[in-house]
Amino acid sequence: MSSLTLSSVRKRFGKTEVIRGIDLHVGEGEFCVFVGPSGCGKSTLLRMIAGLEDITAGRLMIGSRVMNEVQPARRGVAMVFQSYALYPHLTVRDNMGFGLKVRGVSVEERRRRVEAAAATLKLETMLERLPRELSGGQRQRVAIGRAIVGEPEVFLFDEPLSNLDAELRVHMRSEIASLHKRLGNTMIYVTHDQIEAMTLADKIVVLRDGVVEQVGSPRDLYERPENLFVARFIGSPRMNILPVGALAAALPGQPHSASDVGMRPEHLRLTEPGAGLVRGKVLISEYTGASSLLHVELSGGQTFLVAHDGEAPKEGASLGLSIAPDRLHFFDAAGRRAD
Repeated sequence: MSSLTLSSVRKRFGKTEVIRGIDLHVGEGEFCVFVGPSGCGKSTLLRMIAGLEDITAGRLMIGSRVMNEVQPARRGVAMVFQSYALYPHLTVRDNMGFGLKVRGVSVEERRRRVEAAAATLKLETMLERLPRELSGGQRQRVAIGRAIVGEPEVFLFDEPLSNLDAELRVHMRSEIASLHKRLGNTMIYVTHDQIEAMTLADKIVVLRDGVVEQVGSPRDLYERPENLFVARFIGSPRMNILPVGALAAALPGQPHSASDVGMRPEHLRLTEPGAGLVRGKVLISEYTGASSLLHVELSGGQTFLVAHDGEAPKEGASLGLSIAPDRLHFFDAAGRRAD
């Protein structure tokens, strides 16, 4: 396994700059996830690491080697794409070993690597099947196995689960997490699904418009977002943001520079209508089974989301909302965290 370092990396397509000076270090054996809205540059950045896109400026290192001009096949990386890209006329065994065959690896060595990867991915009984005889999850495991047999230093995943249904995504997510624990390789994973990011990552990189907004552990990003963009992006349902002046009362320890305050839906508690930090009425109550998601219209016209356990109040009911002071997130006029 190897570390990965990006130094002032930029990418232009003509006059359009899509990656704008990214500095990032991914340690050996880390599971790093790139997240961000569509068009933020996460897949482009992954393709630059793989060597499928040229680097306009800056430096890319894998381990101690500069990779800017190194061909993809010589970088020690393997990429798993959103599409399985399996040869329909080849068996699972031959699909997994095809890249090794092209590289001239001996028949015996190919057999050893393919069977070892198949055992890791629980594909031993499927090696002689064709792709059409497999489920979507099994096909994705074959695609991952094809990457494993190359014995790469770094694995790259480009939204590998987005074609699967919800139940299968949950199952495959746990399989990828287990695979990382077994192999210990450095893994970089692109997704638009923040649940995947939060559950898989050692380190999350939040991207917007080709720049890094924040890097940290899932807990770092959830508990201490550095700006309003990260605060709104990380967390489901998203964080409620309110001007400080709309609070019913000043708060102890409120920073002088605070312009906005954030409150996560799961941290809000219902109180009597005349009490609480903010007050409003229930517009919609969405029953989700374990809890209810309340859409509450505040007296100032803003709508808050509240994750509520237990019996939900009726639509139209007036109520107050309270929150522990240490659960509040303050931001200054520029949208940066204010402590």
